[in-house]
Amino acid sequence: MKLYLLLFPILFSATISLAQQKTVVKKSSATVLLNQTVEASCGQCQFNLKGKSCDLAVKIAGKAYFVDGTQIDDHGDAHAKDGFCQKVRKAVVSGQVVDNRFKATSFKLLAEEKVPQKSKI
Repeated sequence: MKLYLLLFPILFSATISLAQQKTVVKKSSATVLLNQTVEASCGQCQFNLKGKSCDLAVKIAGKAYFVDGTQIDDHGDAHAKDGFCQKVRKAVVSGQVVDNRFKATSFKLLAEEKVPQKSKI
């Protein structure tokens, strides 16, 4: 009899716990970057993305994404000789890839590296 009194609460609580619905929280598969150096340029001119005009894009792990949160002309003239439509530049960015676009929370264009010229002696 004492055994039944001990087993009854255990079985009762096990039954209740198994009857509870389990909620599954799907973790986001978004790529999150924090102060990471990436390539930045015009998505159409340099990264061959489809679009209607010159738009800022970044390349993350070999894949190019259009950028939301900053515009191409916020970082100088895109069509100047050192502009995004003419060359690929480096930038330090933070943000995440959502719906195949990079949502930037920060975007800092890095200065171009100067290539030392050989002296003619």
